[in-house]
Amino acid sequence: MSYIKFENVSKKFGNTQVLENVSFEINKGEICGFTGRNGTGKTMLFKILSGLCLPTSGCVTYCGEVISEGGKFISSVGVMIETPGFIPHYSGLKNLLILNGLSLDRTDKKHIRSLMEMMGLDPDNRKGIKTYSLGMRQKLGFISAVMNYPGLLILDEPMNSLDSESTVIIRDYLIKLNREKNTTILITSHISEDISSLCGRVFCISDNTVTEIKPEVNSDE
Repeated sequence: MSYIKFENVSKKFGNTQVLENVSFEINKGEICGFTGRNGTGKTMLFKILSGLCLPTSGCVTYCGEVISEGGKFISSVGVMIETPGFIPHYSGLKNLLILNGLSLDRTDKKHIRSLMEMMGLDPDNRKGIKTYSLGMRQKLGFISAVMNYPGLLILDEPMNSLDSESTVIIRDYLIKLNREKNTTILITSHISEDISSLCGRVFCISDNTVTEIKPEVNSDE
């Protein structure tokens, strides 16, 4: 049984077709990359999978359960889509602790602090995140997605606005998470190295549909 399955999924807003007859399957423990120009539907694809948007037609299943019928959110999932939203006058640590308290898979405060330190954020900084730079908010968004060890991780451009050192830290952590926890990871990125260094399978979104890109096979002939 496929871990994630899209069957003829379409999404339309008025006369604008965003996705059309999208079909693909992903197995548990895979790291899959999704590429394509801005506006091709990558974010919408992730929103449909996360239960944040409903498809116009088609079927989406997660662990054999249909999630495209409305009113369903998948369990054990970490999501980072678009700009992370936080309470601006609370500190980074307090925001993460609030989110952790809402999770069914709560982690301990020590783990959250260690993730902040790993990403170069001071957990003892009491200033509200309204003082954070865009890169610092991006780091906090990444931490909020991974801190509860989700079975599925959905990351939409997680390296945006990050320096090269932070990018490498995130790549290494995702590989570790996948190897140690068998976390399934779906990621979009405009940085080709993010995709090539992380992903075993790559899908391209173009002309409203999704096509898997087959790896090139070297020939000795």
